[in-house]
Amino acid sequence: MLENINLEEILFLDIETVPQAPAFDSLDEIDHHLWLEKSRFIRERQNIGPEESYQQAGIYAEFGKIICVSVGYFSFSFGKRILRITSFFGDDEQKLLSEFADLLTNYHNNPFKLLCAHNGKEFDFPYLCRRMLVNRIPLPLLLDVAGKKPWEIAHLDTMELWKFGDFKHYTSLKLLARIFGIPTPKDDIDGSMVRSVYYDEKNLDRIMHYCQKDVATVAQIFLSYRGEKILQDNEIVNV
Repeated sequence: MLENINLEEILFLDIETVPQAPAFDSLDEIDHHLWLEKSRFIRERQNIGPEESYQQAGIYAEFGKIICVSVGYFSFSFGKRILRITSFFGDDEQKLLSEFADLLTNYHNNPFKLLCAHNGKEFDFPYLCRRMLVNRIPLPLLLDVAGKKPWEIAHLDTMELWKFGDFKHYTSLKLLARIFGIPTPKDDIDGSMVRSVYYDEKNLDRIMHYCQKDVATVAQIFLSYRGEKILQDNEIVNV
């Protein structure tokens, strides 16, 4: 029962990823060949060439990298609830992932026992694990699922919770926000634009703010699942 979960023990998160190189032509000979192998079904299904298909490389941990991890957590004091949001972002993936891993392992300074993301079990959580291993970062206990039984894995997924056992049903974060009446900013950026904003505009701040807004939406949806009132603007603080 979701209402029995202590909100202060949940760390809500979202990640933003991009291809490791600006374009297909930037790859060396080995990666060039490996991407042709990896993208064969993508190219055949969408009838596109390798250059265009490489724009989607960021969704694969073997060919992409994480440029932003935004997290949100609830705090309650004097009867007031606050969602605090912060980010780890930059060009140096090893640095930002190390800082994020430190947050998860520093139990003396945080109470987190659960991670929550939208489509997190399919994307965010495994992507984080794979890129941490590539960067030689030990997996924090909250991310390490090896040998654990399903009920021992401390991951919540707002998309999975909405399925109610319907395995074929995909619902976007944007659609859930709409049906629950959760206000979302009318931004000029979506997930498909992150690569160009990063490589062409070189605007990491813009990507970070977009990521933080998604974290706030995930938390709002989780509150809606519990039948609670959504947050007002003054209850969301970027720190």
